[in-house]
Amino acid sequence: MWPNGSSPGPCFRPTNITGEERRLIASPWFAASFCVVGLASNLLALSVLLGARQGSQHARSSFLTLLCGLVLTDFLGLLATGAVVLAQHATLFDWRAVDPRCRLCRFMGVLMVFFSLCPLLLGAAMASERYLGITRPFSHSAAASRRRAWATVGLVWGSALALGLLPLLGLGRYTLQYPGSWCFLTLGAEPGDVAFGLLFVLLGSFSVGLSFLLNTISVATLCHVYHGHEAAQQRPRDSEVEMMTQLMGIMVVASVCWMPLLVFIAQTVLRDPPAMSPTGQLSRATEQQLLVYLRIATWNQILDPWVYILFRRAVIRCLYPRTSARPRSLSLQPQLTLRPSVV
Repeated sequence: MWPNGSSPGPCFRPTNITGEERRLIASPWFAASFCVVGLASNLLALSVLLGARQGSQHARSSFLTLLCGLVLTDFLGLLATGAVVLAQHATLFDWRAVDPRCRLCRFMGVLMVFFSLCPLLLGAAMASERYLGITRPFSHSAAASRRRAWATVGLVWGSALALGLLPLLGLGRYTLQYPGSWCFLTLGAEPGDVAFGLLFVLLGSFSVGLSFLLNTISVATLCHVYHGHEAAQQRPRDSEVEMMTQLMGIMVVASVCWMPLLVFIAQTVLRDPPAMSPTGQLSRATEQQLLVYLRIATWNQILDPWVYILFRRAVIRCLYPRTSARPRSLSLQPQLTLRPSVV
């Protein structure tokens, strides 16, 4: 029986899960521990980043600003989505009774898509920034600034939000997912669900692929400069190697955490016969797989800050003291030299 005799909202699908089963899956202690560790990790990274940005070199400040935007996004994502999930796990409230018009479910669906795409898009933006900084040092140095870096972060946020709002405009749907504690895009066979699911997958996969391509070129360029004939005059600074090391770590973490979920979504919405029944029900195996892949993806928000924290020069020098004895290297940016004139 629905409140006031109303019918269930469009975000509810048939599910076969008992209250006891939900208690075993939805552990409030696991959710609370996960959120606390994630929030503390991102706060620690933010504090370190703010200290590093003060007095940083001009070329490095743009990268650190983008990295600050990534850590801030991860922090807000854990805070916003974790609050809803933790409340549901702690009280085990009936979502149908609390949110019969699906307003909370749609809001959480927008948050899930927004905070899923932002780290991938920001990773691609950071890869683009380093690619230009390494392969086009003169033009990049003239154009790079913290204001432009924050504008890039804002553009990423706006793009992810625009995609997240599409189901509210009629393309795709947000529905309650197993075990009834979170909302996400629908893995159905309807044209709108398929289109939105594939759009989400393509944008996320494109971001990962672009990051891989640009980071590969940047690393190859650094290796060429370091081992080339002009290494004595044009050697990468420690900071440039440090930034690429951090960026490669972020890319690996994003790929490992997100690609399984993206591939699973694409396979499910394109499956023939459809994975979802005409009544909107998924098999228990499919629902459990989606939950597992999502939990793997959320580890990205915890691991991102630790990539920056652990891959700093100060930490590496503590672990490997020999690196601090290396002679100071010159800038990667080409130097202008005056040649003697012939009289």
